[in-house]
This record gives sequence, C-alpha cells and structure tokens, in this order.
Amino acid sequence: MDAWEELVTSALLGTDRKPPATGAGDAAPVALLGAAAVRTVRRRAGLRPGPAAPALEAAPEDGRGALPEAARRRLGQLLAGRSAPSAGRRGAVPDLTELLPQWLAAANERGYRAPAAALPALLDAARARTDLRPAALAFAGPRGLWLARLNPDWRFALRGTTGGGTLPDPADEPAVLALWEEGLFAERVALLAAVRARDAERGRALLASTWGTERAEDRLMFLDSLRAGLGPADEEFLEAALSDRSRNVRATAAELLSALPASALAGRMAERAASCVALDRTEGAETIVVEAPHECDAGMVHDGVAATPPTGRGERSWWLGQLVEAAPLHCWSARFGGRDPERIVALPVTDDWRAELHAAWCRAAVRQRDADWSRALLGAPGAPQATGPGSSSLAERARLLSTLPAEERAAWVAAFIAAHGLSEAFQLLGVCAVPWSDGLGGAVVDALDIARDAGSYPWSFSGVMGLAERCLAPAAAPRLAVLTALPAEESEDVSPGAGGYWAEAFQRLVATLELRAAMHAELAEDA
Repeated sequence: MDAWEELVTSALLGTDRKPPATGAGDAAPVALLGAAAVRTVRRRAGLRPGPAAPALEAAPEDGRGALPEAARRRLGQLLAGRSAPSAGRRGAVPDLTELLPQWLAAANERGYRAPAAALPALLDAARARTDLRPAALAFAGPRGLWLARLNPDWRFALRGTTGGGTLPDPADEPAVLALWEEGLFAERVALLAAVRARDAERGRALLASTWGTERAEDRLMFLDSLRAGLGPADEEFLEAALSDRSRNVRATAAELLSALPASALAGRMAERAASCVALDRTEGAETIVVEAPHECDAGMVHDGVAATPPTGRGERSWWLGQLVEAAPLHCWSARFGGRDPERIVALPVTDDWRAELHAAWCRAAVRQRDADWSRALLGAPGAPQATGPGSSSLAERARLLSTLPAEERAAWVAAFIAAHGLSEAFQLLGVCAVPWSDGLGGAVVDALDIARDAGSYPWSFSGVMGLAERCLAPAAAPRLAVLTALPAEESEDVSPGAGGYWAEAFQRLVATLELRAAMHAELAEDA
C-alpha cells in the first residue's frame, strides 16, 4: 500500500486501531500529523509545473478625461448606495438609486472616463438595472467591455456590440460592408442605426442590398430603424415593402408611409377617409357627418389596414379609425372649407362618432408630428377634460404634448396643474423636459403646498414628489426650505401623521436638490 494511503487509513480508522508506522501509543496522533505534513511537502515539491495560462489581452486605452477627485468620491458613494430603498416611509435622506442615472448622464455629457477601480461596481449596477445600462456602459467605455468579457455575470454588456466593443467608422466603406455581411444581428442593427444617422440614403441602400435574404423578424427590426431620418426618398423602398410576405413588415411599412404626408399611400388613405367624413350644411348648421366603411377591401389591406378588429371593437369603427389615422392632416382643411385645425376640431360630429374621429386625429397628429393639430386637440389646459375640444384621455394628451416645443409643453402642463391640481398630472409631467422650467417647477411646488394645506392624503402624492426630486431644477431648493418645518399642530380633518410626512418629504426633496447641485458642481471642477 502507498505510504500516503496508509496515512489516510490511519486518520480514518483512528490511531488506536491503525497506528502509523512511525509511532504508537500517546505519540501516535502527533506522529501521524507529522508524517502527513512531511508527505504533503514531498508531494508538492515533486509536482511538475503545468503550462502557463495565456496572457490576458491588455485593456484598451480610454482617451477621455479623468474624473475630478470630488466626483470620483461621489461616484463611489452612489454605487455603494444603489440598493433600492426599503418599503414604507423613505425618511428625509435622498434616494441614491435615482441620483445615479442623473450623475451618469452628466458625466457622459462632460466626456469623462470611468475610474478603473469603479468598473466592477458599475457593471454590477448595470446588471441589476436595465434602465442604467446605456448610460453605465457609455461611461464604462472600452475598458468596461474588456472587463465584461472576463466575467459571465457581465455578459449583457457585450450584447449589441461588436467584438471589440466599437462600431466601424460609417465612412469606412469596406469595414461597414464586412460587418453588415458577417456580423451578428445585434451588431448589424447598431451598424444600420449609425450609418442611417450619418447618411439616411446610404443606410437605406445598405438595408436594400440584403433585404431579400433577411428573415422576417429581422426585416421588421431593420425596417423600424428607418424612422430615424425618415423622408420622401424612403418612399419607393417602403412602397415595395407593402407587398412583403410578413404581415408585421407590411403594417410597419404602411405606418411609416403614412407619416410622409406627400406619399402615394397617404394620398390613397386621404381619398378613402374623405369618402367617410364630410361636412353637412343642412338647416344653416354645419356638422361633420361620418359614414364608416362597410367592408375592408383588398386595397385597404394592401395599404396596411388590419381587417380584424380587437375583441369588443366594432369592425366599421375600427376600419374608420385606421383610415383617418393614416390620412395626411392637411387634407382636412380643404375638406372642411379651408378651416384651420382649431375650427375643425370645434365642429360638432353626428351620431356619436366624435370620440372615434378625434382619437384618430390624435394618433395622426402624433405620427405626423403636427404641432398645430396637437394644439387644437389639446385645447386650453384649464378646460375640463370631458368637455375639451380633443381627447379626454390623459395618455393621448401626453402623446400630443410630445409634439410641441419643450417650452410650450412645460407652459401647458404648468397651466393644467394650476387649474386641475396634481392628481391627474403625473403622465403629463413625464413628457416634460428635465430639469423642469421655472414656471413648471413653481406650479408643481405650489400644488404640493396647496395639497398639504388642504389636508390631502399625503401618500397619494408620493409619485409626484419622486418626480420632483429628479426633475426640479436644483435652484428651487431655497424656495422649498419654508415647507420643511413640522406643523405646530394638526387639525382634525388631516390624516394622522400627515403633517410629519409632508415635512419629511419636503426635507428629502430639499436634500436631494442640494445633492444634485453638489454633484454638478463636482463634475464641473478641473480634473
């Protein structure tokens, strides 16, 4: 028996039953351990060295500027405190989970590179939160992608990137063609977007070069990339895609064509929609009359009209909505005697077709990015939603607002809040540019103050308060200081503990705004 095996047997059976060869009695356990130690050293000393592992590829250089020291420390704090807050009351401490995205956006805007020591924590944060990934990976840069290849937990960072983590220069024709023909799908999607952003016509030509050999699901994704830089030159390609064998591809092509008001498809849809909607002048009154389609013919299907409605939706109203939505909005002025959008929207509609017609116009205004029609359909911000000229849906109003300039959008939402309060403004605030303008920020703060003084249930405003922490301009902090004090006493009509909650929430809001101001100041320091 091998000497090592004998030692193992003695250890398993015990030195009383199987004494080691080198000792007995009370000295046996010590002798066993000594012999095992000697044998272990001998075994290790006799091992032949294995082949050396291949050397790691050196990390690529990142030529961006280094972070200022204060900003570096702040990043460490944000990454260390990135766990979600516990449920219930959040206290007066700023929520670091919501500050990290803003810090990353500001750092990327200034062109800083991530500190090497922060890369593991940064990749862990991006792994845990998909909303962080674009900004976190941009900040991590080529070294972050190099590190991600060494840890399977960070494999997500490699999706949608080339092997080296960078796309070829769109001007490098041979490299672009090589990646387009040989790259992975995610690489090709990113490449098409990059080429399209630089030269829309060249991007479309690149897509057309392999269109006939692409899979249906890939054609759909590639076609969607034409939204960026969409123009009249894309019409011929999209018109051909209307005959694609994939229903989803045909529908997307029709949607894109309808966003081009001068396209042939838009003209065909205008004719169909005009045959269904007319102006009636009987008995001195002018009214819009609607006669929805009685069938969905082959031509309509070819132009992207879905024949089968969703469950619970009538066929004729479904077809009408699609026709009006796809018709160019400028056709209605001629149809209604030269009226502008505001006067058209104000016309009465017969037979309860108003909601369907206006909803379709809302979708058309968003698709065609028509600010005049959006203004008409939004109406005055102070008007009751149920009686406004356009849609009463807050979701549709938010989409219409997205077509307006940022300043006008903020002013409209501020006036809406002044008239209706905050209870229905959450969706509308979500489409406003950040940081909020002084007028919008002031309207939100005033509405929160009014809600507190009115004894409103405070937890129902936690969503708006969270938005304010992220979106209010930091300069608003001094104005909020007077709202952070605890009330001397609470009236009987106020929810128990509400005063303390409101004070705590305002304290957190002020602390967050001050911290955001400090973050931006730190990033502005000389590195």
